[in-house]
Amino acid sequence: MEQGEVVLEVKNLQVAFGNDVVLDKLSFAVHRGDIVAILGPNGAGKTVLFRTLLGLLPYAGSIEWAKHIKLGYVPQRFGVERDLPLTVEEFFSFKTGERPRDLAKVLEDVELKADILNKKLGVLSGGQLQRVLIAWALVGSPDVLLIDEATTSVDMPGAEEIYRMLERLKKQHNLTILLISHDLNVVYRYAAHVVCVNRSQVCYGSIHDALTPEVLQKVYGGERGFYQHLHHEHQH
Repeated sequence: MEQGEVVLEVKNLQVAFGNDVVLDKLSFAVHRGDIVAILGPNGAGKTVLFRTLLGLLPYAGSIEWAKHIKLGYVPQRFGVERDLPLTVEEFFSFKTGERPRDLAKVLEDVELKADILNKKLGVLSGGQLQRVLIAWALVGSPDVLLIDEATTSVDMPGAEEIYRMLERLKKQHNLTILLISHDLNVVYRYAAHVVCVNRSQVCYGSIHDALTPEVLQKVYGGERGFYQHLHHEHQH
């Protein structure tokens, strides 16, 4: 399959907090229309990578986005108190200072009905809140979505629905998606390419070429037999 234009090129990226080097020697490229999974254990620097790509952290090395690229971001956790007196519509108004013009469309895209606009953020289910956050990221028609653990607070059936929805959105809007996930089943099913990090780069490439049992062992350690089984199960 022919790859699209390069929308992001990262070369020899390093991020450090004082003397603590959190990310080191990361180099990879992302092509338009691709889904790229970012894999690694807790504390590997995955969220730091996203924050750096969004321009929120200082770094050494090179990050080059395609010209005029627009980014959308879905955070890993968005803690909301149940008694927070903020409606979904008011939450969206923070994006532009007023109700976004394409709000009805993005709600439809994430399979939410318009009546959710009157509900308080704090009473939404985990799945509803996640869809609201994805809709928030879609406001303004971004070219690239950076999604940090899309289903952290969602049950398994709801998580599957969200990933299917993301795949549909990618096709409908020609989105490029960078996706942090711990779920190897999700990675094998939806992503075409993968970047493995554990403070430094462990692998980069197509899913089935890069995610060898040896690489998974190096990334996660522990149950090598499980990862080997999972790798061969999806390879065939």
